[in-house]
Amino acid sequence: MTERPILLVEDNPDDALLTVRAFTKNGIRNEVVVATDGEQALLRLLPAQGEALRPALVLLDIKLPKIDGLEVLQRLREDERTENVPVVVLTTSNEERDIAASYKLGANSFVRKPVVFEKFLSAVNALGVYWLIVNEPAPG
Repeated sequence: MTERPILLVEDNPDDALLTVRAFTKNGIRNEVVVATDGEQALLRLLPAQGEALRPALVLLDIKLPKIDGLEVLQRLREDERTENVPVVVLTTSNEERDIAASYKLGANSFVRKPVVFEKFLSAVNALGVYWLIVNEPAPG
């Protein structure tokens, strides 16, 4: 496969399944790799040994077990291996402090997960089209 994967960091298995289904339904063929907590995401992206996952896009929930999404985002931005990887915060949170903190820590976008599946499908399609087709990634 020549397309880089998408890393979905999501602890809710239903939301993860819906996201994968939405990508499939919208014809987005990138492999979706799921990390179920912040620690697992960091181990995949910033391993102490071995090859790191090099995703085209990280979809990051904020409320995660072990290490929360904001700390994951901060660590990604502090490491030269991941400082330019597009990170979209995809969460149910509507708290202004979460939005502000996400952008302050370097999120590329903040998207609230719609609860209605059709709207969720549309949001995932828009994310896929923009970040995987329209956007020019940073070199490296």
